[in-house]
Amino acid sequence: MIKVAIPNKGVLSEPALDLLKACGYKVSKVIKTLSSVDAANGIEFYFLRPGDIPMYVGKGIIDAGITGVDFCVEAQSPAIKILDLPFGGSKHCAAVPEQSSYQKLSDIENLRIATSFPGIVSNYFKNPKMELVVLEGAVEISVGLDVADAVVDVVDTGTTLKQAGLRILGDPLFLSNAALFAHPNRGEYPEVRTLARRIEGKLVAMSYKMVEYDVPSELLEKACSITPGIESPTVAPLQNKNWYSVKAMVKSEESNSIMDKLQDIGCKGVLLFNIESARV
Repeated sequence: MIKVAIPNKGVLSEPALDLLKACGYKVSKVIKTLSSVDAANGIEFYFLRPGDIPMYVGKGIIDAGITGVDFCVEAQSPAIKILDLPFGGSKHCAAVPEQSSYQKLSDIENLRIATSFPGIVSNYFKNPKMELVVLEGAVEISVGLDVADAVVDVVDTGTTLKQAGLRILGDPLFLSNAALFAHPNRGEYPEVRTLARRIEGKLVAMSYKMVEYDVPSELLEKACSITPGIESPTVAPLQNKNWYSVKAMVKSEESNSIMDKLQDIGCKGVLLFNIESARV
């Protein structure tokens, strides 16, 4: 049985749980629960702080885990990234007082900078003289309390920074997202590989839909060019020898446009289905 870590709170927690449940894992988070066992799949899930997961995985205490890329970089963890996940997108931005004269990031590298990610900030500026004020949270209020001259914080809408009288300066220092990580020696464990394959299959299913339609024989080639599928579409003759039934996977964002095109050329019974999971 392997051990897998999941964020116990924050913006990564619920999407991670939902994804694992969609992949067929039995995992539930009850108040004050620290772990959950899925005996059928050979996994014990642990609910840990997102920032602690890279340490546990990096040291092999936990075999694999889901957390933010920024947390792994910050911790300088040897954990290896197995798979990027489509949630937890964030950006680390510098912010300065609204009325200040600072216009570019290089203007603040000699100032006092408050942050919860000193490793990421230090790696970006590479200035040994930079004074970092390391805080666990509420970084945005540090300037108003004269603890720092500028901040580097995780930004979503920027509303919190604006309410604190700050404006974003320059481009993001670091872009992050959630990912599945594993200990360097555990990535090939059968249970870890199965976990990665299941998640990848679900992500593929989220990116594609299945289209099915009937098409007259004289339009079959043209219709198949619209829906080429992964390798090729599935084509089956109908009772009416002049018609065929076709099924193919199509990109989700293109699916409605493809249905329009099929109808325009003369296809009938054009149907669109969600895909629960997929292996391609």
